[in-house]
Amino acid sequence: MRIIAEKINGTRKAVAKAIAERDAAFIQNLAQKQAAAGATWMDVNAGTHPDREPEDLLWLIDLVQGVTDVPICLDSANPAALRAVLPAVKKTPMINSISGEPERLTGILPIVAEHGCDVIALCMDDKGIPATAEARLEVIRRVFVETRKAGVPDEKVTVDPLAMTIGTNIQAGQIIFATMRAIRAEFPKAHIGCGLSNVSFGLPIRALINRTFLVLALDAGMDTAIIDPNDRDLQAAIYAGELVLGRDKHCLRYTRAFRAGLLEAPKAPAPATK
Repeated sequence: MRIIAEKINGTRKAVAKAIAERDAAFIQNLAQKQAAAGATWMDVNAGTHPDREPEDLLWLIDLVQGVTDVPICLDSANPAALRAVLPAVKKTPMINSISGEPERLTGILPIVAEHGCDVIALCMDDKGIPATAEARLEVIRRVFVETRKAGVPDEKVTVDPLAMTIGTNIQAGQIIFATMRAIRAEFPKAHIGCGLSNVSFGLPIRALINRTFLVLALDAGMDTAIIDPNDRDLQAAIYAGELVLGRDKHCLRYTRAFRAGLLEAPKAPAPATK
């Protein structure tokens, strides 16, 4: 399972405050913790006004690269910001994201192709997020026409089917799983990635729903998760899910995680005795 660490995102209040106040220690602490937890990519999103975004994004990138060598996922829909910061990125990044929206394809896809980046492709277009798996697949078919035309290999594309909340549509999970299976069948070399938080929005005990969704998504073909890698319960669900699905040869990853103490919450210290 490939992990895109999600915490360095300016849409989060604490991160937005750190960016505004130039709190380097806060950002670097987030980066170090996510790297230590096994992030494959470090998502970096300034979440600021387009006029400020290049400066803020560059500041974040410099801080992250100062404390970890985990590749960066540049999270921006602003082509000018992407072009401004790419010279400062040490390892070829992932770019988040393109979609069926014409302005993203014309503005961002050429950058992806020019720099040989991995890219996240969203199952949406200028009409929004389609309601059905069939319509989402149709959008992503059009995206693959363009990525192939631009010379981007399918294996560098991670398709995000876009999870929606089950709280307003009880079939939202089934739509995502059907979309994943269809993508895996039609584009076998592509990756499938998804954020989990939307699926449980508005419901109690969201962490339980997210873990359950993650394991079912693994079975549907997901191989990339956009999560907080320090969420031990989610990580444990990944290890167990891949084990049960027969994707962990000789059970090695699961048993190694067990020996490393990653599958259970740390035990509370024993009470002091008199």
